[in-house]
Amino acid sequence: MTIPTLNQIERACADLARNGHPITIAKVAEHAGISRSTIYRNPELRALIEHHRQVAPPRLAAQFDQSV
Repeated sequence: MTIPTLNQIERACADLARNGHPITIAKVAEHAGISRSTIYRNPELRALIEHHRQVAPPRLAAQFDQSV
C-alpha cells in the first residue's frame, strides 16, 4: 500500500472522529476519496480503520456497535 493512501485513510479517520462521526469503512472511503473495495481488499487499511475504531471516544464506539 502506498504512503499517500495510508495518509488519506489516517486523515479521514481522524477527521471523522474529531467531528463526532462513526468510523465505518463506507464513511472513511467517502471521506478519503477511495473506493470501499480498495479498503476491503487491503488488510493493512482495514487494520488501520479498526485501530481508529478502538481508540475512538466511547460514544462513537457505542454508535458503531449498535449499527452492526
